[in-house]
Amino acid sequence: MTGREWGRVDADGTVFVRTADGERAVGSYPGATEDDALAYFVRKFDDLAAQVDLLSQRMRAGHVSPADAEATISRLELAIHDAHAVGDLDGLLARLSGMGPTVQQMREDADRARQEARAKALAARVELVEEAETLAGEDAERIPWRTAGDRLRELFEVWRTLQRDARLDKHTEDELWKRFSHARTSFDRKRRQYFGALDEQRGQARTTKEKIVTEAEELATSTDWNATSAAFRELMNRWRGAGRAARKDDDALWARFRAAQDAFFSARQAELNKADSAFRTNLAAKEALLTEAEALLPVRDPAAARASLRDIQERWESAGKVPRGDLNRIEGRLRKVEQGVRDAEQARWARSNPEARARAEAVVTQLEQAIAGLKVDLEAARSQGDERRASEAEQALQAREEWLVQARQSLADFAGN
Repeated sequence: MTGREWGRVDADGTVFVRTADGERAVGSYPGATEDDALAYFVRKFDDLAAQVDLLSQRMRAGHVSPADAEATISRLELAIHDAHAVGDLDGLLARLSGMGPTVQQMREDADRARQEARAKALAARVELVEEAETLAGEDAERIPWRTAGDRLRELFEVWRTLQRDARLDKHTEDELWKRFSHARTSFDRKRRQYFGALDEQRGQARTTKEKIVTEAEELATSTDWNATSAAFRELMNRWRGAGRAARKDDDALWARFRAAQDAFFSARQAELNKADSAFRTNLAAKEALLTEAEALLPVRDPAAARASLRDIQERWESAGKVPRGDLNRIEGRLRKVEQGVRDAEQARWARSNPEARARAEAVVTQLEQAIAGLKVDLEAARSQGDERRASEAEQALQAREEWLVQARQSLADFAGN
């Protein structure tokens, strides 16, 4: 642009710019040609135009706040009104005026962003407060104190970060802080009460267990094996019901209690081992009796088997005690023989029962009559060509014939008795 479109130079070197309001002098460039003088003031215009372009670019890129954009527009408008420059000054003013709606939109977007940020900050604060209240409201017996305490400290640091990065209005901020602070205070108070009560319980448990240990140590040298064994079982039940003392105290007391137990039961086992050694001769005698008793099975003559078993049982009692480790084994073998004899006696009685024999005979008679009737039905169905009826009669006949075989076998058992 030569500048002649927007300005001129008079004979004395004064430079004028044309605007919608008419011409106005913007300066002079003595000793220069008309083109050079105009070019100098065009460069002044180009500087202003560059500033307008830069503002437009920053606004499109979102690199300027609405307030800064508005201030820059006002500054540039003043500069353009009084500019000592040659160019389309009215066009620059029109461009700046056209930025007004954009600035307004930027302001609305910024307000909306602030509102969204405040809403987000409020939701984050409320979520944080509610989590703190949940932690503080748990039943003291169920709270994982260490992790819950660590979480509350984390929530406090989050609160401080939120407070620094996105503040709310004072009333809302104060109300939420009161709730958050109250939750932390309640948690701390509940924790002190819980652990205070726990310390008291542990102290009581320690006292109770110390008494149990003292009693156990007094029993450790007793040789009244049965009574003292029962006493130790009772002490163990009391120990389980006493609760837990502090870990260090609990471990130390348990070690003393176990030592007393071990001393007593080791002595008892040594004594039992001596007795077992003396009982091994009795064990050999009873094993010989078992061989004799087991020869009675299977029982063929229940009366003779009962008499033999009675003699074996009497000698069994006279044989005396056996080692404890073998007691269940040999007693179990003898009981098996005794059960076999009882079963044989019961079976013999059942076969000699007149009522049972009569029932067996009745069953045989009923089945024979039913079979005879079914044979008649089968022949009739075949003669009439009724295949379905014949098939049903044949199946029923076959089933009852099988039942009759079993019934006759049962009746034969009575006859052979």
